[in-house]
Amino acid sequence: MDFELPSEISAKLAELDAFIEAEIKPLERENMQFFDHRREHARTDWENDGIPRKAWEDLIAEMERRADRAGHLRYGLPRECGGQAASNLAIAAIREHLAAKGLGLHNDLQDESSIVGNFPIVPVLNAYGTPDQKQYIDGIITRQNHLAFALTEPGHGSDATWLDTTAVRDGDDWVINGVKRYNSQVYRARADLVFARTSGKAGDAKGITAFIVPMSAAGVKILFNHWTFNMPSDHPEVGFENVRVPGSAILHQEGEGLMIAMRFVHENRIRQAAASAGAARYCIDQASRYARQRQVFGAPLSRNQGIQFPLAELHAECEMLRNYIFRTAWEMDRRDPIEISDKVAICNYRANRLACEAADRAMQVHGGLGYTRALPFEHMYRHHRRYRITEGSEEIQLRRISQHLFGYAGQGAP
Repeated sequence: MDFELPSEISAKLAELDAFIEAEIKPLERENMQFFDHRREHARTDWENDGIPRKAWEDLIAEMERRADRAGHLRYGLPRECGGQAASNLAIAAIREHLAAKGLGLHNDLQDESSIVGNFPIVPVLNAYGTPDQKQYIDGIITRQNHLAFALTEPGHGSDATWLDTTAVRDGDDWVINGVKRYNSQVYRARADLVFARTSGKAGDAKGITAFIVPMSAAGVKILFNHWTFNMPSDHPEVGFENVRVPGSAILHQEGEGLMIAMRFVHENRIRQAAASAGAARYCIDQASRYARQRQVFGAPLSRNQGIQFPLAELHAECEMLRNYIFRTAWEMDRRDPIEISDKVAICNYRANRLACEAADRAMQVHGGLGYTRALPFEHMYRHHRRYRITEGSEEIQLRRISQHLFGYAGQGAP
């Protein structure tokens, strides 16, 4: 069994490194207020309910334009979308590699933008969208016609089959009522992908339908923006009051929307895991380097077992987990990912927790300076702490693993 990354993936990583140094780092250095200790203030429009500043979003858009011109941004997308249909293994390796380089414009955490874009809704639109709905594909990629994602509600998060938002047929139209929470990136969106119950009862997987709802539709209202642990935030509460949309607004099929949501979430889980593993590797490497340089009581800080052992444990877990993530991504390229969802859950739950533990330990090793915003660890902690909740909380991941372990899922399950 060959455990080395395929040569074409290694070559792509080297190509991305060269592109970052030539195109992205100079742009970052010209805009250091967004990346040094001022980053949160520079990025956040505090007077406009804490949403991202336009100048910050404009900078990210310029980064993405450069990456698109170089052929990197769409690398993981289907060929019909201008992409190169990169494998799950390639995308996992890239996300881990870019995260391990630390904070930067090449792979920003708050906006979740990268020189190799992560657009989980695009393959769904490509596979199930009508010709008219596919207009959002290029719009999402270029930020000119963005489609937001509205699944979570005030009363429901991981229990997505218990939605309170409803859509009722009225002639050829549908009328939507409900409230969505953490409606990510809706401020820059032209439309919202809204999941609503159209039939069945609470808890049924069938009967949930996905609607593409224009943000300009009567009855759609952004109620307020959630200020989160990691600012700026584009996670508003959005209300839908008697919002009327035509039948053509349905993405895929009536009653089959949960599959759309699960495909979106499932694709993101392995990518989150890879990014978290990379962030953990960065924090461990930085803490180890500092411990070797820092002199305390006349000797390097690294001579103390109280410093050595916690970092050694984190390093050991990071190495094992990193290889397990790559193996799982490799397996996703050869099997239906749903068949190995327990393995994806293992990757997601452990990597997201590891990133938080590694960032916390890096802060501790660096002492008081580690607690400041002059260093990146607090920023990384705040971002990756969110991953332990989103795309299915770690409790949901553990439940999925348990279902497999105890035979409560799959064929023949009780």
